[in-house]
Parts: sequence; structure tokens; C-alpha cells
Amino acid sequence: MSLIYIKNLTRLYQMGTETIHALRDVSLTIEQGEYLAIMGPSGSGKSTLMNLLGCLDTPSSGEFELNGSKVSEMDDNQLAEIRNQEIGFVFQSFNLLARSDALHNVELPLIYAGYPAEERRQMAMAALEHVKLGDRVHHKPNELSGGQRQRVAIARALVNNPSIILADEPTGNLDSRTGVEILSLFEELSVKGNTIIVVTHEEDVARHARRIIRLRDGLIASDAVNENPFTIQSLGREPEHV
Repeated sequence: MSLIYIKNLTRLYQMGTETIHALRDVSLTIEQGEYLAIMGPSGSGKSTLMNLLGCLDTPSSGEFELNGSKVSEMDDNQLAEIRNQEIGFVFQSFNLLARSDALHNVELPLIYAGYPAEERRQMAMAALEHVKLGDRVHHKPNELSGGQRQRVAIARALVNNPSIILADEPTGNLDSRTGVEILSLFEELSVKGNTIIVVTHEEDVARHARRIIRLRDGLIASDAVNENPFTIQSLGREPEHV
């Protein structure tokens, strides 16, 4: 069974009297442990597909199964539960609480999931150590570099062991060197078996993934294995922790 199974997924929007076809009969499967990029110009449908994959929106028609659950048939409460249990989000703008330290930011999904305080703390500590921020747990976002803030966001995405890490333009607010380090971290997580989906319009970001899906006008224009992904080894150095 595939981790993600999508068949004839369509999303329509009504803009006054006009019907916008954001996605048109999209079908694809994604297996556990894949590291893939979804690309496309503005208006291609990549943000719509991301919102559907992240259970932030529902399709107009078609089938969507995640980890065996028929997401396309769920109501809002069921979707919220799936988001909390199955999906870890990483955003361009980090989306961290400014007045909370790294530890509390990472604990947030566990609070919503109802974990007891001590277990939350231990899980959040482990996630921060996993992204090499064990010495920054009590730092607030304004005391961290951009790369460190994104690492906190990745730790938050990882903390409840989701089926998917869904990253939306994760290097958009970072300089190029720091962006490469974050993408190297995704590579490390992928090697350990995490499923990574990166939504981006940047070719250099997509080249780190092992599979690239390109959208155009709401359709899949191409879906291909990346034979020569950018990797830590191909960059000729060990990753630095930012």
C-alpha cells in the first residue's frame, strides 16, 4: 500500500461567475521514505496540491488516501486530527511563537495531541537534539539565526513522528548557504526513512530531491526520478549545522 494515493483529484474555485480549475484530474502515488519536490510556476496548481496533501483543503472530486485513510471523505474535525497525527509542516516564514523558547515551540503539536507535560518535554528535547539544537532549547526565535529558526520548525514538524514532512518554500527566507544546509538536513532525514515533500518554484531547491513533479495549468506536466540529486557528498563537504 502506498503512503499517498491520489486518483483524478480535481479542485475548482468559483470566482464570481467564473470557474477556476486549480487542479485537473491529478493522479499520483507517493511511497514511504520518498524525498520529492513539487514544482511549477505561479498558477500551476502546486499550492493547491500542497493544501490538499496537507489536509488544509478538500478536493472538489477525486480520491485521496493517506496511510490507508480516505482523506477525501473526511469532515473538518477528522482532517484536523489527520493534520496533527500524520503531517509535519515546515513553512517559509518559520511560524514560531516569538515569546516562546525553542522547546515550547516544538512542544505545541504535542499539547494539541494531549500528551502529558513530562512526556512532551522529553519528546521535544529529543527532536531538537535530532536537528542539532540541543544547546539552544531555551533560546527564543529572536535569539536564533534564520537557519536555527528553521531547524526549530523542522523539529516541531518531526516531534510527533508524522507520516509526511510537508515543506512549503522552506529556504525562501534564508541566504543560499543556509538554505543548502537546511536541504542537507532534509537529505539526512530522508536517509533515515522520513517522507519529505518540498513545494518550491526554485530549481536549485528541487534538485536536492530524488523525484521531481512539475505542474502546469493544474495538470502534472512531468513526474521523473532525479538521477543526479544534489547531496552532501556532491557538494564536496560535510554538512555544517546552522
